[in-house]
Amino acid sequence: MPRVRALVLAAGHGTRLRPLTLYAPKPLLPVMGEPIVGHTLRALSTFGCEAALLNLHHLPHMLPAHLGKSWYGMPIDYSWEEEIQGTLGALYPTRDFLAGADAALLINGDSLCPWPLRALVRRHVRTGADVTLLVLARGPDAALGGGIGVDRGGRVVQMRDMEAAGEVVSRHVFAGVHVLSPRILSRVEEGPGDIIGDFYQPLLQEGAVIQTLPTRRRWHDLGTPTRYLDACLDQARGGWFRRRPAVSPLARIDPGASAVGSVIEIGAEVADGASIRDSVILEGARIGAGSRIQRCIVGPEVQLPGSSEVEGRMINRYDKRHRVGETESIMGDLVYTPL
Repeated sequence: MPRVRALVLAAGHGTRLRPLTLYAPKPLLPVMGEPIVGHTLRALSTFGCEAALLNLHHLPHMLPAHLGKSWYGMPIDYSWEEEIQGTLGALYPTRDFLAGADAALLINGDSLCPWPLRALVRRHVRTGADVTLLVLARGPDAALGGGIGVDRGGRVVQMRDMEAAGEVVSRHVFAGVHVLSPRILSRVEEGPGDIIGDFYQPLLQEGAVIQTLPTRRRWHDLGTPTRYLDACLDQARGGWFRRRPAVSPLARIDPGASAVGSVIEIGAEVADGASIRDSVILEGARIGAGSRIQRCIVGPEVQLPGSSEVEGRMINRYDKRHRVGETESIMGDLVYTPL
């Protein structure tokens, strides 16, 4: 197995998840007691990645404060971006770090998946490709697109709306991991940019080899409240959960309350007579007595009044920094966002 280092993309604002991401960068949002990016870092460590680097911009102090200098024994470091550089621009300031390995992984810090990293790197080495991308085995998705066209051998021949460089046999959704060879990294130039439009499309037109590995593993892009909720519940169902609640040992559910198919994070409290179904209750939130909560995200430190009845909403403390949308509503000191 070649020596591998990873750049984990963690700089984004998480705009579609606001106001939840006013308090923490999206990669730090919890999934079953561990931050989203922590699941990815653990997978990298288990795979044998020798070191990882995270790029930072939004609330940049929080990731180093939470993650420190290592995760499951794997050294981690940080690259701060004064202005967000994009998926391509993030590579240039980290090129020396990545060039120290035989292959570089570029991985989204806000996706959740039991990443098939070993198989992905092996395919990259076996084919001798310049780049290898993890894609979903299923075809295009109405919500996620399907902008990667491949030929019969799995080689990319079209990305987005560019003219195809060969016969497109199938189309796939990109699943958030790239493997790049050092020879291709040397071509990255300084400045912000989009890795597909500004780098991969020109490479394809020049004849570069971009390969794919399809996966049928469960993958989540946690870019919206609905996707975040679904990812949390799906992650819990993957273990012993089924319809039982996944409750942090540092959370408290009153004996007279009920929770079904839900995730209750650290420090949360559910009072007597409350009913929680298919919901995520985040750190320090308190659900008042007699409340009925169905398919909701209850944000950190939210104090939900007793006898509340809420379905299909994300509930957060109101913050003046949040620009309230047309479909949102404010009640007291809480803002309710439709899922």
